[in-house]
Amino acid sequence: MTDSATAPLSFRRRWTVMVICAFALFLVGLDTTIVTVGLAEIGSGVDLDAARLPWVVDAYTVVFASLLMTSGAVADRFGRRLVLLTGLSIFAVASLLCALAGDGAMLIGLRAIQGVGASMLSPVALAIVVNVMPTQRERALAIGVWGAMFGVSMAAGPIAGGLLLAAFDWRALFWINGPVVAVIIVFVALIVPPSRSPSPRRLDVPGQLLLIALLATVVGLLIEGNAIGWTSVTALVGYGLAVLLAVVFVVVENRVRSPLVEPSSFRSPAFAGAILGAVAIFIAFSVTLLLTTSMIQVVEERSALAAGTAILPMAIATAVFAPVSGILVGRFGARGPLLLSAGLITAGGVVLLIATQAVLSGGRGVGSAGIDPLLLGLALGLIGSGIGFGNAPITNAAVSHLPPDRAGAAGGVASTARQLGTSIGIAVAGGLIAGVPAAAFMVTARTGWFVVVACGLALLVPVIGTLLPSPGPPRRP
Repeated sequence: MTDSATAPLSFRRRWTVMVICAFALFLVGLDTTIVTVGLAEIGSGVDLDAARLPWVVDAYTVVFASLLMTSGAVADRFGRRLVLLTGLSIFAVASLLCALAGDGAMLIGLRAIQGVGASMLSPVALAIVVNVMPTQRERALAIGVWGAMFGVSMAAGPIAGGLLLAAFDWRALFWINGPVVAVIIVFVALIVPPSRSPSPRRLDVPGQLLLIALLATVVGLLIEGNAIGWTSVTALVGYGLAVLLAVVFVVVENRVRSPLVEPSSFRSPAFAGAILGAVAIFIAFSVTLLLTTSMIQVVEERSALAAGTAILPMAIATAVFAPVSGILVGRFGARGPLLLSAGLITAGGVVLLIATQAVLSGGRGVGSAGIDPLLLGLALGLIGSGIGFGNAPITNAAVSHLPPDRAGAAGGVASTARQLGTSIGIAVAGGLIAGVPAAAFMVTARTGWFVVVACGLALLVPVIGTLLPSPGPPRRP
């Protein structure tokens, strides 16, 4: 079977495919964050202490991030529609089982299985979209819409979670996926055309296992650091293990015939910067998301629904500016949107720092208004705009670095970077607030806002990368 890019679809058909695939992506992003506002209720429901609650999110995101590139390669080899349908089915079954979980360990394990299914959705759906779009400009616009859907899904998660918690209980956060996935499966089977790469890669099993171990070790250290002590013997052994795994991973990837990621890809400043930028954007996003929703529930003592609603400025801004960014990238290149992204995320973090300092200087405590609502809305709008402007050029850079017949692999690289950023951000924010009393929450949150500012500034790296010459797509013998 030839790749779908060789048999162009009509404009209406390819954009219908785009919408269907975007909804599959929406589901993935939504499930990453929908549990954020319900972590306290989940912890009570399955008897999981606060220090372990980040695992409810990161058991999903770590497995998701680890398997993305392999899922893309599997889809290139065996068929993208088939793998997409398989991933949707696994995701739905695991979601329903999560709703039936009786204890914390079972829930975390089932969230990991959810991550397996989710890993088959994002890069595969992106590969389908890339291959049905006939021109670079239309592809860039589609990636902009794609970025809007992903950003909105992750920002909409707390809102949907708040509504479900108000109407039902924490188990609704999981069983709701069942009927939604059933509808998506029908549309995928009826409308999405089959496709696969004419020259698929071999699967890199050693690299895949090393990547899972490396990401789990790094995220585990971030989540458990406060509990085990950052300078304890256990932590020091963990640091050493992470470094060893990273070194072995690089060595293996340089020697295997078909690595998960072409090591020589990172010789391109634009590609390497895009990956760093994706990680930075989603660290900033997830830190902002978790700290904001927790602040509203802990400091202001308001409901989960109120916490989810407070995220609306970030969701709306992401939805508005992601497609705008896609248009700008298609017409003028990535540099302008990346500069806007860096400036907006940095500015949002600075506003949060100023607003938090005002709270601390005023000596306001539990039950207070917390951060001024207008300043909070402004900051979230700035950060959401930055995410919207940043996602399209970064995704486009990663996808454009490899030829269309390797779109599954390219989609896996971009999605892995995003999910790695999400995992790290949740782990960092969760580690900051675990066990912190309400009276000290704002002091802790201030550290998180410094992280957001640092992530905004880190986006200047991919901007610099677009100014430097690239050796072009790497080729292996």
